[in-house]
Amino acid sequence: MTGENRFDAMFSSVMGQEYQMLNLICPFATEMSRLVGEIVGNYCEEQGTPQAVVELGGGTGITTLAILTAADNLSILSVDNEPTMQNQAKQSLRDWVAAGRLRFSGEDALTALQGLASNSVDILASAYTLHNFHSDYRRQVLAEIYRVLKPGGKFVNGDRYALDDISAHTRSIQREVGGYFKVLTEINRLDLLEHWIVHLFNDESENQVMRESVALAQMAEAGFRDIELQQRMEVNALVTALK
Repeated sequence: MTGENRFDAMFSSVMGQEYQMLNLICPFATEMSRLVGEIVGNYCEEQGTPQAVVELGGGTGITTLAILTAADNLSILSVDNEPTMQNQAKQSLRDWVAAGRLRFSGEDALTALQGLASNSVDILASAYTLHNFHSDYRRQVLAEIYRVLKPGGKFVNGDRYALDDISAHTRSIQREVGGYFKVLTEINRLDLLEHWIVHLFNDESENQVMRESVALAQMAEAGFRDIELQQRMEVNALVTALK
């Protein structure tokens, strides 16, 4: 996933090499990628004209593929500064590249966005990326997303949005960790278990956790309108907004 330099190596080891394991320990992730693709596809079909999509944190291409197959009138610039993961996407999605529907950027999210012209992007889509950012960096990214979107352009993010109810959120995280242990100990992957638990501590740290009310307020401060949080599944939720 894209992010600040200090997080660049987060998925460079075994987590990035076997990121598909997330589907086993967090089945909501696959559904969220599908939903992001569906929302993007519906928007593109409504517009009718060719649509420029920027995807932040393309990773191994799970969400990228969901978007590409959702509508015929879109092309994607997929941004991710972790080569371990992006190289997997380049391999599995090479036919889309050859067809001129997909390009890749290896820059971090903020740098990639800063290189784009204002009002030049129809849709900004992402899944499980923004929650990896330090809160200050995330605020800058949201401001840049707003800047590069065309008036009426859409922001679609399927991600970890921490519950405002701290007790309910804690119970959800406890269930999540229990799932990690159940799945990964059964297949004797204690190495992955260690990495995902350490990563979860990053997600839940005070200066990084993406709390629902705070995150939506940041979007409003950046200028977004019609902000909606929908399709919540435990700590996972789909957020959409318009410029």
